[in-house]
Amino acid sequence: MNGRFLLDTNIVIALFAEDTLVQKGLAEAEKVFVPSIVLGELYYGACKSLRTKENIAYVDEFAATSAVLGPTTVTAKEYGKIKSALRNKGCLIPENDIWIAAIAKQYGLTLVTRDEHFKEVDGITIEAW
Repeated sequence: MNGRFLLDTNIVIALFAEDTLVQKGLAEAEKVFVPSIVLGELYYGACKSLRTKENIAYVDEFAATSAVLGPTTVTAKEYGKIKSALRNKGCLIPENDIWIAAIAKQYGLTLVTRDEHFKEVDGITIEAW
């Protein structure tokens, strides 16, 4: 564990649900980041929910208190390498997850996720809380 983590959407949702395993991991982390892609997925979920206004406000509050990392040209280069390698393996994963993996790789962060398909991405470290 390097102490520097990037949270996937399912981990943030678990945090919102007060998952004790996620709370413990965050308490022990040195630094935690959230990809802007994850915020987009959270806003999408809020917009399609029955409590849109309340859920958007909840995501707004989370975003305001988080260290958010967005894609750069370096991220785009990592994305291209990752997607090409996955294609060559015959194992594509969702587009947003390739961007999330690219950010993790770019910054040398441990990706915290419960999605098994990230194991197909070479060069990133994964933890499941």
